[in-house]
Amino acid sequence: MSAGRSSDGREVQIPLQQVAPSLVPPLSAAPPSHRPANPWPPSEPPASQQGVPAGFLPLHGGFRDHFVETPESKYCCEACRLVLCQPRQTECGHRFCQSCISDLLSHQNPVCPADMEPLFKDKIFRDVCCHREIMALKVHCRSEANGCQEQMSLQQIPDHLNVCPFYEVPCPLGKCKERMMRKDMPDHLSWKCKHRETTCEFCSSKMPLTDLQKHKETVCPAFPVSCPNHCSLSSLPRSELCSHQHDCPKAHVNCHFVRYGCTFKGLNQDLRQHESTFAAEHLRMMASRSCSLENKVEEVKGELTERYKVLPALSSRLSELENQMEELREKNRQTEQKVTAMQKVMSSHSEKLLDLELELRSLHPLRDDMENLRGNLDNVRTRLSALEQGGRSGTGSTTQTLTSLETELKRQDDMLSVHEIRLADMDLRFQVLETASYNGTLIWKIRDYKRRKQDAVAAKTLSLYSQPFYTGYFGYKMCARVYLNGDGMGKGTHLSLFFVVMRGEYDALLPWPFKQKVTLMLMDQGPSRKHLGDAFKPDPNSSSFRRPSAEMNIASGCPLFVSQSVLETGSYIKDDTIFIKVTVDTSDLPDP
Repeated sequence: MSAGRSSDGREVQIPLQQVAPSLVPPLSAAPPSHRPANPWPPSEPPASQQGVPAGFLPLHGGFRDHFVETPESKYCCEACRLVLCQPRQTECGHRFCQSCISDLLSHQNPVCPADMEPLFKDKIFRDVCCHREIMALKVHCRSEANGCQEQMSLQQIPDHLNVCPFYEVPCPLGKCKERMMRKDMPDHLSWKCKHRETTCEFCSSKMPLTDLQKHKETVCPAFPVSCPNHCSLSSLPRSELCSHQHDCPKAHVNCHFVRYGCTFKGLNQDLRQHESTFAAEHLRMMASRSCSLENKVEEVKGELTERYKVLPALSSRLSELENQMEELREKNRQTEQKVTAMQKVMSSHSEKLLDLELELRSLHPLRDDMENLRGNLDNVRTRLSALEQGGRSGTGSTTQTLTSLETELKRQDDMLSVHEIRLADMDLRFQVLETASYNGTLIWKIRDYKRRKQDAVAAKTLSLYSQPFYTGYFGYKMCARVYLNGDGMGKGTHLSLFFVVMRGEYDALLPWPFKQKVTLMLMDQGPSRKHLGDAFKPDPNSSSFRRPSAEMNIASGCPLFVSQSVLETGSYIKDDTIFIKVTVDTSDLPDP
């Protein structure tokens, strides 16, 4: 669904196919009045629309494609004179591109350039029919200048550009910034691209061509390198250089007993002579180091003994923590019991509602009291007439009696009025409670269809409101609104159906804006059960779905819900009655 406005400023929802992020996909050719039983689009775009090239829509103005035949003037924008892109229609009947009408509306006191009529943002709507016809116009491929001779409808361009051999695409290797025709891509990747994959001749690793020389000079394990000590070995693989350093006679090394205090530094070839000459000195260093280690072991033993003394206190502390944990578990169990009690209290609300229903039914005896009051009033009026006739001959006592009877009559009239108002109010409340739904589903029975339709045609009663229904006992309050003779674009030809968010008692606890999926349906009363329906996800930026500040928000729905010819020739009307069903998705609705 897409948001728009009717002729009187009311916001409506117009069904559209779901689009991919960067283009407008083709729309169904069937008009709304001949849609199948499940006309709304799937939740995900078709696979054929995914991955289409970006830039299908012009950044500003209309389509600049090369059309096979010159488009009719009705398909051209009144501002840019190009073929309409995302057409919008004004109240005066002229069409503009979406970007062009946005520019016009940004001016102070905007007017239509075609007839200088004033423009109002809330009276401009999306022209779905015109958009569908434009997307069916034949055009040349956008790669015509590169040699492509294909012709197709405008809506087929994205699919064609995904496979067109003449379409310019970037190199897929990322770092390469070159663009080429799709048919030239194999040659580019094989021998032209500087970032193409190549193989090192030393280690057989694969990498981009630009990284090959750096790989050889720095990390290739099989690349031949010379010894940095300039020994007799001329070259060796880089991977063996580290192990060669341990055996290279020209390498500078420290004595193996450096950890015990030996300070010898020299060439690897002199290390053996040093070790044999200073063997006794090395043993003396090791003995000294061993004595110091023994002293440290004794110190560690003393520290461990001190720590063992602390263990009983730590064990006691651990027991205290376990007791505290047990107390916390007990508190948690108590909390769960309180939560269970709260749930029982909430369920008791439904019982209270039933009690209220019974109380309302107990007020039916008020009708009998009212009938008795009416009888008494008739008797008083009869007596009053008799007294008036007798009073013309007139005594003082008769006049006083007449005055008292008039006072009594006025008091009885006042009591009767109070009872009638109270009874009407109770009847209304009982009717609402009796038909209210708390599961997000409304079944609306509309009787006397022909009479109500004639009232709508004669502009006596343009629309009808349903009884309220709710998403739960503490949920959103909603209702439906129907125009039997149509509204806006559907006036005189269609039945228009709208969804209304009402002000409820628990709005402060609910998330706003309203985001639940809404399904509108006309029930088929025949054996085939071919119900007609439509669905939409609310626009979070629309005022129709914000928290109501008045009794109800602006209605939102479909002015072209069902054609009157389809409605009145099918099995949707039976015994001069129609049924409308409204369903609100409550599956992901959080508890207040």
